[in-house]
Amino acid sequence: MWARGQRVFVSHGRTGRPTTTVHADAATLAEVLEGHRSGVAAWLEGRLTLRGSIALAMKLEGLMHRVDRRPQFPKPSVISVRGVDTFLVDAGQGPPIVLLHGLGATNASFLPTLHELSRDYRVIAPDLPGFGDSAKPLRAYHAGFFAKWAKGLLDALGLERAHFIGNSMGGRIALEVALRHPERVDRLALLAPAVAFRKLRQLVPVVRMLRPELAVLPMIVPRASVIEGTRRLFARSSRLDAVWYQAAADEFLRVFAEPRGRIAFFSAAREIYLDEPFGRRGFWSRLEKLERPALFVWGDCDFLVPSAFARHVERSLPRVRSVILENCGHVPQFEQPEITHRLVRQFLAE
Repeated sequence: MWARGQRVFVSHGRTGRPTTTVHADAATLAEVLEGHRSGVAAWLEGRLTLRGSIALAMKLEGLMHRVDRRPQFPKPSVISVRGVDTFLVDAGQGPPIVLLHGLGATNASFLPTLHELSRDYRVIAPDLPGFGDSAKPLRAYHAGFFAKWAKGLLDALGLERAHFIGNSMGGRIALEVALRHPERVDRLALLAPAVAFRKLRQLVPVVRMLRPELAVLPMIVPRASVIEGTRRLFARSSRLDAVWYQAAADEFLRVFAEPRGRIAFFSAAREIYLDEPFGRRGFWSRLEKLERPALFVWGDCDFLVPSAFARHVERSLPRVRSVILENCGHVPQFEQPEITHRLVRQFLAE
């Protein structure tokens, strides 16, 4: 099965190198193909597994089904945002929520949240510029650029304002949107946000000299290393089935195989480290001026964004709600989805 424009074609037999492979029992596959169950729901329930491009699977499902009749089914589309072709999935009805994924991830990292919250909200999960199936312009991928793009996303969708939920780098972007354009933000839910480094800044001069464009050269990344790196994001990697780590590796490697994907990855990583902590433009100096209500969720076993940052956030924002989840790593929406989504729901309902 493959897509061309707005049409889906089916042929018999096997192809040598499929872009996407779907495995499911006959009953589940029939439910998905006939539109009685969304593929995302079947995947989250473990009744369906994916290898290859998760984005292509969602695009195909969107082409096959009248998703406009099933609001909770993710509807895929590509829209132009400030000149950047942006792939997104849109599900549900109600107050709008924008989900912003982290570095090296795609909107697939937020599918549990999209599925859960789309029962009561309209949830939009884009691939950030430079990642996933969105365009990858050659430029610096700093928080300011992403914030302008996020404002443009609301404009393109005809939304006056929205809640923002961000994980890791996506949390940092959500904060930047709220600091620059508070009139466009309702509430912020920030899951292990990649806040500016306060220490360990000795390498700033060296990192400034390194150019992300060097990543145009081919790079070999062992698949086993990607899987192991993904597992380390969780306090208990056994909470997720092995096939999900395989799917995550597929998503990362297919994007990283593109020269522009590699450049965007290293540019965004570089800007995270170079994010100024203090001074007139410093993150921590500006954070004190945050106007919008915010919920911060941290994992006590997160080695990328340690939960020790919570006390600095609470000092800058005395009225903020900050929660540290026990036995949780860097991706709470996947590792502890029930408590994470309960906290988010309670916060948004206020």
